Parts: sequence; C-alpha cells; structure tokens
Amino acid sequence: MSETAAPRKGEAFLTDVPARLDRLPWDRFHTLVCVALGVTWILDGLEVTLVGSLAPAIAASPALQLTETQVGLTASAYLLGAVLGALMFGWLTDRLGRKKLFTLTVLVYLLATVATGFSWDFWSLAFFRFLTGAGIGGEYAAVNSAIQELIPARRRGQTDLIINGTFWAGGAMGALISLVVLNPAIVDPEIGWRAAFIVGGALSFVILLLRRWIPESPRWLMTHGRPDEADRVVRDIEAGAASRHGTLPPAEYGAIRLHHRDHISIAEVVGVMFRRHRDRSILALTLMACQAFCYNAIFFTYALVLTKFYGVAAADVGWYILPFAIGNLLGPLLLGHLFDSIGRKPMITLTYAVSGVLLAITGWAFAAGWLSAVGQTVAWSVIFFFASAAASAAYLTVGEAFPLEMRAMGIAVFYAFGTGIGGVVAPALFGALIEGGERTDIMWGYMLGAALMLLAAFTEWRLGFAAERKPLEEVSEPVSARPM
Repeated sequence: MSETAAPRKGEAFLTDVPARLDRLPWDRFHTLVCVALGVTWILDGLEVTLVGSLAPAIAASPALQLTETQVGLTASAYLLGAVLGALMFGWLTDRLGRKKLFTLTVLVYLLATVATGFSWDFWSLAFFRFLTGAGIGGEYAAVNSAIQELIPARRRGQTDLIINGTFWAGGAMGALISLVVLNPAIVDPEIGWRAAFIVGGALSFVILLLRRWIPESPRWLMTHGRPDEADRVVRDIEAGAASRHGTLPPAEYGAIRLHHRDHISIAEVVGVMFRRHRDRSILALTLMACQAFCYNAIFFTYALVLTKFYGVAAADVGWYILPFAIGNLLGPLLLGHLFDSIGRKPMITLTYAVSGVLLAITGWAFAAGWLSAVGQTVAWSVIFFFASAAASAAYLTVGEAFPLEMRAMGIAVFYAFGTGIGGVVAPALFGALIEGGERTDIMWGYMLGAALMLLAAFTEWRLGFAAERKPLEEVSEPVSARPM
C-alpha cells in the first residue's frame, strides 16, 4: 500500500506496487495483456509479409506500375513513418499514459492499412504506407512499455521476446494468404492484393475491443504521482489472481521511495540518455540500427530476389516466405527462456554473432550461384532463427535500459534512430542493387548486413548489462526516486 494517497508535487511517498506486481503468479490477466497488446505484432507481420509477398503483383498493378526501386521506396516510406510515429507517440505515451496511446496508435494503424488497399498510384501507396508505419511505430513504444511494466520480472525477458517474435506468426499467415490472393484461378491479382490489405486492416478492430479490458500501467501511475490509483489497479489484479490461485506469495523486496511529479522534461531525457546512461544509449542504438538494416534489407526485397534471380512465379512466392516466417517465429519461442536463465548479455551476443557469420556465408554462396531458390530459403530460415531472437532482444534491452518515466520515449528514440539509420536506407539500397541485376553487388550488401550484426554482437559483449529476473526499478532507478 502507498504511504500517502495524494502526495503534493515534489513530496516523497512510499509505494510497493512494483513488488506486488512482480510477486504475482502467471495469471489470466497476464495472458490477456499478451493477447490484447501483443496481437498487433501478428497483424503487423501479416500486413508487412503481404507487402513482401505481393510486391511483384503490386508492382505490376495497372494503376500503379511500379519499378523495383519504387517498391523499395514504398518500404522506406513505411519505415520513415514508423520513425516519426514512434517519436511522436512515444513522447505522448510517457506524458499521457500507456492506455490512451495504445488505443490511438492501433486506430491509426487500422485506418491506414485499409486505405492502402485503395491506393491509385505510387504516391498514394507511399503515403498510406507512411501512415501505417506511423501507427506501428507508436505501437512499438506504447505496447512494449506497457507489457514490460505489467509482466513479473522473472518472466519479462521470455514474454517480451515471444510477443515481439509473434510478428512472424502473422508473417506465416501472410504468406499463406498470398498464395490465395495471387492465384489467378481464385481471384484477380489486382483485386486480391487490395482485398488483403482491406481485410487485414479491418481485423485489427478486434484489438480495440480487447484493449478496453487492459488497465493503465500501475507503474506509470505511481511515477506520475498517482499512487492511490496505482494501488487500486494492483488490488484488482491481485484479487483476480487470488481467486484463481489462492494465497499469493510474499513480495521478494520492499517498497520504494518516489517523489511526486507529473512528467520529466526533454532536457532530463537527454541528460539520462547521454550522461547518466551513455553506454546504454550507445548499446541501444547499435542493436536497433544493425538489426533494422539486416532485417529490412532482406525481408522487404525477398520476393524480388526470388522472382528475378531464381525465376519463382509471383503467385508462388508465399511458399518460400512461409518457412522463412516459421524460422523467425521459432527463434524467440525456443530461445526466449534462455534470456531469463542464462542471461541477457551472453544470449544477445551469441544470437547477433551467429546471425552475422551465417549471413556472410550465405551472401558469398548467393554471389557464387551455389544456391537454388529452396537452398536460399533454407539458409535465410536458419539465419533468422537466430536473428529474430536477437532483434526481439534489442527491443527488450531498450525498454529495460532507461527509467520508467521515459521508457516509452526511450523505446521510441532508439527505434526511430535505429530504424532511420539501419532500416529506411536498406530497402531502397537493396531495391536498387536488385534492379541492377548483378549478384556480386547484392553480395556486398549482404556482407554489409553481416558486418553490422557482428558489430552489434561486439557492442553487447562490451556494454551489455544484466537485467534478467530483476525488477525494472533495480535495472534503472526511476527519475522520481531522486528529489526534484
């Protein structure tokens, strides 16, 4: 219980909210949080995979008639939107609360995805992709921060990795759907690719209904001087858990002292990032940028490689993206628990390093012409089994690295800079390399991705920190723990 229900600004108070949240057994409430908040990743994976699978059909659309470079630019527009959306919505999430923003961001995503299905030329497609990216960028900030603050410390790493990894469950669904919508015997491809976006976006309306049952984060409430509200939310969660599991276990640590404040300023955010936690900022930027380049370079142009260099029919691309998506999904599912048991630092270092080495080998084999379409797909599936866990761990690291009051902004800043540096350039670059038609040029692009993954592994080995099974307040002390 909080020592005082209504502290005045600057006044100190005690709260045991973190300890009570971390002692909870896994409950139906936690499952609801994972489903209602994490389902966005499935829909995002569905929609993004459709873009990759449908790229040849979209490019050949009579209304659009896109070049390979323009296909790459539409992917870059999506990522640019994600960068700006993350920054804007991340800032608002820390000021206004997790619940308000994860409702707004999914609404933006829903409307923009549906609008993509009505695109009439390159510029309209790029604009709607930009808005879709803005919604999903905001989702990454609002949803990741909420999930990390509601899940018990002992399960936080595995849960976060699996939720981020479910993007690829949507990817597998997208690959299967593409096999239907691109089959001329079933539907006209011009209608099929448009319907895929419209229906996929409309399905996200279910998320809005589910999220009505998710409360505001008690940790956000307590760090914004509202311990009484935080206590009420936790009591409701505890009552539900106790009714299903019996007497709750005792807390493993005690109350913490905070000072009432509404929000922290941009100057304080900058001070925490670049003075108090400078090493963590370097680490976060490196992990995010390197995985973003690797992922976006390969995934957004995967269908173009298959059709141009291996002669795969556009209607059959889904068969090759399906195992790729499954490999990405299995990585976090099978390796996630190791990030809580063995630890963050060794596992992040290992997954980035293995991904980089395998990517370099595969790039060399591609240039030498040693791979078939099936061989290329097997190689990517193995590489991204490890890379998927590594990329998910990057989001986990950024969320854990900074204080509660700026968690969403921290995720947003490093997602934005990482995606801007590593992600926006990659699809356009690889689109141009593929359009040039030279395997050797593309190989050097793959080698660049491999080098960046190895750089990230080295940076984690040098600057990584232990966060496994620790409360968030111990990993990074809240700003409100110190007097104003």
